Amino acid sequence: MFKADDYRLKLKSLADTLAEAKYALDIDNLGAKLEVLKKEQENPEVWQDLEKSKRVGREISSVENKISAYEKGETALAEASAFIDLIEEADDESLIPELEQMISAADGDIADMRIRALLKGKYDANNAMLNLHAGAGGTEACDWTAMLYRMYTRYCERSGFKVTEMDFEDGDEAGLKSVSFRVEGENAYGFLKAEKGVHRLVRISPFDSNKRRHTSFASLEVMPEVEDDAEIEIKDDDIRIDVYRSSGAGGQKVNKTETAIRITHFPTGIVVTCQNERSQLQNKEMAFQYLRAKLIERQIAEREAADAEIKGEIKKIEWGSQIRSYVFCPYTLVKDHRTGYENSNVQAVMDGDIQGFIIDYLKKTI
Repeated sequence: MFKADDYRLKLKSLADTLAEAKYALDIDNLGAKLEVLKKEQENPEVWQDLEKSKRVGREISSVENKISAYEKGETALAEASAFIDLIEEADDESLIPELEQMISAADGDIADMRIRALLKGKYDANNAMLNLHAGAGGTEACDWTAMLYRMYTRYCERSGFKVTEMDFEDGDEAGLKSVSFRVEGENAYGFLKAEKGVHRLVRISPFDSNKRRHTSFASLEVMPEVEDDAEIEIKDDDIRIDVYRSSGAGGQKVNKTETAIRITHFPTGIVVTCQNERSQLQNKEMAFQYLRAKLIERQIAEREAADAEIKGEIKKIEWGSQIRSYVFCPYTLVKDHRTGYENSNVQAVMDGDIQGFIIDYLKKTI
């Protein structure tokens, strides 16, 4: 028997969630903001400044995506409501599975919009700079770092983000000692900032001939990319720029010319490197972006030291410091110690299925 009122209650709950997201995203005023941005984009002076034109273009795309997501959710609810009336009038219960599919699709669209509404931090909409480091565990830790790098790159690909490797250091036998990479896309920092911390792996080591269980650690730094040079001032007297030959498999001019860049920031002791590009100028520009991101992270930590979400306690990359454990042996279980989120499908997680962790974390920080 078709219970129309039960389905209408589901739609009412979804409509309430959509209304909350609409208020949080300020959808009513986004149309006016979009018109202002489009007029600014038509200004010839904007097109003479490449960086400014890119920034305006990204802002227009972000606003259009928010408006489109809201309209899509609103349309889905209206269509589902009309379909309920149709089933009642036709008294045809064979249409119920189609109705449930429509409600499920609307639920997914509205959930995505709710996540957008949660990402309201100052830098949440920015690109992100990530840095993975192997910790305690030797070769096993280096292999674990490479596995995490693969996991995050797969997640970024599925989310439509662009990943650019900036610098890396191979492990002595396998894996990576460290890797730095940039993630470009809307809300990249907002989605990935919750991943900052130490990650622990427990498994039967493939590098141990006795097949013993090993525990290894890797840490992940997540920093927002800042494009506004005025926000972070980097004085020439405060830095030293070194050039050297890139490492890697080689190739024409790759290891024959000094294209890699290392920047040392004396006041903070921060050192950044970039050797991904073939051009020294491109590597220098990328290294400065990385340095600004690290300085912004430091600034956030100093300004909001009491906020554990942003700063937290500084911990060593070893036992007792992990934010999440990936236990392959003896259990096929992945658990986030902050949220209690569990996932028994280990392979899916290693292929980049970290969306559940991120969504659950965001829900618990409202």
